[in-house]
Amino acid sequence: MSLVTLKTELRQELRLTPQLLQSMEILQMNSQELLEYLQKAAEENPVLEQEESAALSAAYAELRQRASWIDGGIPGATFSHEATEYPEAGQVDREAESLTAFLCDQLERLRLDKPLLALCKYLAQFVDEDGYLAQEDLDSLSELKIPSALTQQALTTLQSLEPAGVAARDLSECLTLQLKRQTDVPPYVLDIARHHLTDLSRGHYGPIVKALGVTPAQIQDAERRIAALDPRPGGIFQSAEPVVYVRPDVFVVELDGALQVVLNEYYLPRISVSSYYATLLKTSDDPDTHTYLTQKMQQAKSLLNSLERRGSTLQRCAQAVLDTQRPFFEGVSRELSPMTLTTLAEVLELHPSTVSRAMRDKYLQCRQGTFPMRFFFSRPVGNSARQTVQQRIKTLIGQEDPTHPLSDQTLCDLLAKDGITVSRRAVATYRMVLGVGSSTVREQKSAF
Repeated sequence: MSLVTLKTELRQELRLTPQLLQSMEILQMNSQELLEYLQKAAEENPVLEQEESAALSAAYAELRQRASWIDGGIPGATFSHEATEYPEAGQVDREAESLTAFLCDQLERLRLDKPLLALCKYLAQFVDEDGYLAQEDLDSLSELKIPSALTQQALTTLQSLEPAGVAARDLSECLTLQLKRQTDVPPYVLDIARHHLTDLSRGHYGPIVKALGVTPAQIQDAERRIAALDPRPGGIFQSAEPVVYVRPDVFVVELDGALQVVLNEYYLPRISVSSYYATLLKTSDDPDTHTYLTQKMQQAKSLLNSLERRGSTLQRCAQAVLDTQRPFFEGVSRELSPMTLTTLAEVLELHPSTVSRAMRDKYLQCRQGTFPMRFFFSRPVGNSARQTVQQRIKTLIGQEDPTHPLSDQTLCDLLAKDGITVSRRAVATYRMVLGVGSSTVREQKSAF
């Protein structure tokens, strides 16, 4: 009996070619990283030529005449590449102090397998300034055909790092991760953090007593323990000093009576393929020279294609942001409309991971100021954006009478009067994200 068999199988596979990896890397770069990348590429590839464009400088000068608030970071503007390339003597390198750098330093010490280490470092870049990891970024790994078991292992590894609670996907998971690090934590405290935060924040002890069979005194003990936790574990890496100047990647400016998206490419050198080496490739009879130039020519064309795709994707994403948040850019409203990376990806018919890379570490400048692109994305809470609800709750609590703090239901009613329709559960959740205790806790604190 033959042990060798033949069969025909049809299947689809995604292979990460060097060109695809380069395209993904360039798409994710912010303006400063892209400038440094192009300068290095031009040094390493003789086929590439870079030159300053007088036409771009003139176009930028004209743009600034029409919108004087624009600061695109070209020579003479706020941002100076030469002045910020290295930390000033005696200054702390803030990049080395970032949460991402701190996580990667810990990962290096764990002696992980190379695939797991690479995936953990990749995910560490998506942990936001509060220490959270969006589920959308985890879901995007499916595009790369990464096994779900490896993804889960990487998530578990990240969540085991310091600070406690890092890489959580929501507030409940963040608090639970912190409680697991503590000793002598009763099981009911973990259950309350996992499943009953809303009831706890409202002061509704009855459902918790019924579900867990605990006493009101035990619930109060759990509330004290949970209130002592940090809902923003990444906050310790945020510092107001020194002021960091950024180069905007996108402008939203009024031209000819209409708001338009303008990519800030005025600072970039013009990259092109050298006509000398293109001619030499066609005329050279030396095999080694021909092979070398063919390889460098392919690399150059791949780079130019990646730059074109980056510009096109960023332009489309920024235009969609402008269309969705037009009242904000027109100065009609300071509130944002609900918009997520996923919904934007559906509108543009792109993968969510592509949109996520295009928005990462990018900045948009308009007459209202300079904002991270992700500022304009917010999960809907009722009929409003998350930032709007959080800011309004913070304002209302800041104006309350300390001896008679506002309950979640009262906050819900006040928001409704402002035209913000949200549930009491949503109010409780975002109050806890802001690190504010329940009205009972605030009243107890005000008595001291």
